[in-house]
Amino acid sequence: MKKLLLSLITFFALPFAVLAQTNVSDFIDDMLVLGGEFSEPAAEGAGYQASAGWFSSAIPLEKWDFRISVHGNALFVPSEKKKFNLSNSDLKVLQIDDAENAVLPTAYGGSTLVNLSGEIYFNGTVIAEPSFRAMKGIDRGYVPHAFVQAAVGVSAGTEVTVRAMPQVTIDGVTASTYGLGVKHNISQYFGYNYPEDFQLALGVSYSKLDVEYEYEPVEVEGLLLMNLITVDANLFMAEVIGSKKWNYFEIFGAAGAMNSNFHYEMGGNGLLLPQVNAEVDKIEDSKFQFKGDVGFNLFYRQFRFTTMGTLGEFFNLNLGLGYSI
Repeated sequence: MKKLLLSLITFFALPFAVLAQTNVSDFIDDMLVLGGEFSEPAAEGAGYQASAGWFSSAIPLEKWDFRISVHGNALFVPSEKKKFNLSNSDLKVLQIDDAENAVLPTAYGGSTLVNLSGEIYFNGTVIAEPSFRAMKGIDRGYVPHAFVQAAVGVSAGTEVTVRAMPQVTIDGVTASTYGLGVKHNISQYFGYNYPEDFQLALGVSYSKLDVEYEYEPVEVEGLLLMNLITVDANLFMAEVIGSKKWNYFEIFGAAGAMNSNFHYEMGGNGLLLPQVNAEVDKIEDSKFQFKGDVGFNLFYRQFRFTTMGTLGEFFNLNLGLGYSI
């Protein structure tokens, strides 16, 4: 009962920390460091997953022609994105047990034996002694991702595409996505251009991606339990697409830039969880990344089979099967 009372006092006294001696805010900072390092590579990878498969040809559909396609992604994770280095100097309250430095897993990594511990005090009295093993990742070399996409040709050499993926869960990772893309052919403005020539187009897209990463609970008895990181991502992309078609075969390439904005939220329960998420809200996480696409299309009657590789900090392989109406 005494411990619970001290916990309640700590929680309601946080706004008046200047009037009392407590290191609760330092402990929250430590949890944000751990959570940020754990989830950052997953946020970076999300940009490559969300940008893949939008445009695989500079040639737009004819006006009011319609194509629906099913796509499968595989995001391959480099070994350096599965781990991060942590030093005791990066932390304020928590410390690595029996070491000054350690290599910990990210959301893509595996398990670890590294333990962190510390003391949380209020007015000189220790109210909690957190001790827990560092967060465990999904331990995968690749992350699958699938979606359905529909495109329609509109006037002036323009094609509009929409995509959606219902919420699915694989190995403790839950994801859903939807988005809108627009492609416009610019070769039509070249007076010497013919349909069988090399084609150029500009494409832009917006993707909304929601991802939840579940991990083994990190608990500070009576104060905090965390077992989930939710990433709410808004991803914008612009790229130049080039393609050349020969009868039933077409090759294409693209170069583009992505800007991703992320909102994080920690899941779990406990008196300190609202304070943790209040601090997370103050962090503006935005990433600007470059990427390239290369691939080919195979045509058979009304079907189109697409293979695309997206290159950058990650490699993403996208396979699609489309049917034109």
